[in-house]
Amino acid sequence: MITVDSFIEFLKYERNYSARTIQEYQSDLKAFESYYKGVDNGLSWETLDSDVVRRWIMVMMDRGNTARTVNRRLSALRSFYQFLLKRGWMQVNPVYGIQGPKKERSLPAFIKECEMNRLLDGDFFSTDFKGRRNLLVIMMFYTTGMRVSELTNLDIRDVDHCARLIKVTGKRNKQRVIPYGEELEKVLLLYKEECTRLFGEAYASALFVEETGERMTNAGVAKVVRKYLSLVTTQKKKGPHVLRHTFATSMLNHHANLESVKELLGHESLAATEVYTHTTFEELKKMYNKAHPRA
Repeated sequence: MITVDSFIEFLKYERNYSARTIQEYQSDLKAFESYYKGVDNGLSWETLDSDVVRRWIMVMMDRGNTARTVNRRLSALRSFYQFLLKRGWMQVNPVYGIQGPKKERSLPAFIKECEMNRLLDGDFFSTDFKGRRNLLVIMMFYTTGMRVSELTNLDIRDVDHCARLIKVTGKRNKQRVIPYGEELEKVLLLYKEECTRLFGEAYASALFVEETGERMTNAGVAKVVRKYLSLVTTQKKKGPHVLRHTFATSMLNHHANLESVKELLGHESLAATEVYTHTTFEELKKMYNKAHPRA
């Protein structure tokens, strides 16, 4: 009998997916399994057809799920059946040809350059361990565009001070190298001095740590980011990913090549990066409407 467990094992051990991604796949597939068994307890992964999948989509939309959520769950279902077909456990794919609902494209939230300058040039960070670390957290996101999980997984050895390069391990364990500037180097060195003073020889692995010496968690970093962004902006979204958006938007606003921004962000395709060109165009329209006498 076909079960979801074999697919989850495949994602975990053969594809090296992150724990969070695996959890999402498992949750989405279990949700569909619960649905089709509610429709007909006699149905199974082997016997259900495309009509069941289409009805599932309609039920999710009727319940107020966003197109993004529905498409994510449908994607999980597609991947599962592709896995079953390759293993020879299924001959027909009930998801084949089924299209999900069109999703509205929302522009990524970002912090204005003047707000970031106010935060980084102001007197918001203390000169003790936490102040140095928190400043480095904000600077690292804003000047490299890395993801929160990439930041918390950084080790001291990942930073090459001579070449000013940071080795980042991204999604699916793919690595990339990000250059950084003089300002971040100064903040890095001041922070490392505080770590050496506080921990001595014990400070030898994780780059971002708590006062206990333990590696910072994603939640801990997010708390720091929200605290400081709240000092300079009133916008609703203030998490680490907003700083990643801010990095990309700032780079493009200052005439960076789209392909270069793609590589720095670790995107697999230009399509994921192109959303930031829409953001910069919106800013351009605002500037035009404000400045042109005939606008």
